[in-house]
Amino acid sequence: MAVAEQATLAEREITITRMFDAPRAAVFRAWTDAGQLAQWWGPKGFTNPVCEIDVRVGGAIRIHMRSPDGNIYPMKGEFREIVPPERLVFTNIAVDAAGNPIIEGLTTVTFAEKGGKTTMTLHTRGRAVVDYAVGYLNGMEAGWTGSINKLETLLTPGG
Repeated sequence: MAVAEQATLAEREITITRMFDAPRAAVFRAWTDAGQLAQWWGPKGFTNPVCEIDVRVGGAIRIHMRSPDGNIYPMKGEFREIVPPERLVFTNIAVDAAGNPIIEGLTTVTFAEKGGKTTMTLHTRGRAVVDYAVGYLNGMEAGWTGSINKLETLLTPGG
């Protein structure tokens, strides 16, 4: 395999846009309230026994996702930009059990409201810093899509 191909496989960038039938203040709050975030972060079937966020520039994010089979996938990060209720930028770093980075990422989420509905655009990129994490990047779009589906359920009245 050529070096250029390895570099491509070790990095992934995705953009997902979704419209919610909810005001943008509510969608923004779902991203910045730890209790709500813990309900929807991670793919279907995943829970978040640890979900701690300090919503300020330089504030920390710490989430431990638990898969249905009981494995824990910890991540940490830091808020880089917060413009309520329009924009969030944060680092998201998947770590191993010892706290060493395995994937380094940066995520930007924007929120635009029109007619009481909110269009959320999520742009994220990740870079594997260990060989085995390259496989995790392949599931990045499915993982984020699953999370956003859970967010939609949370924001839907009676959902």
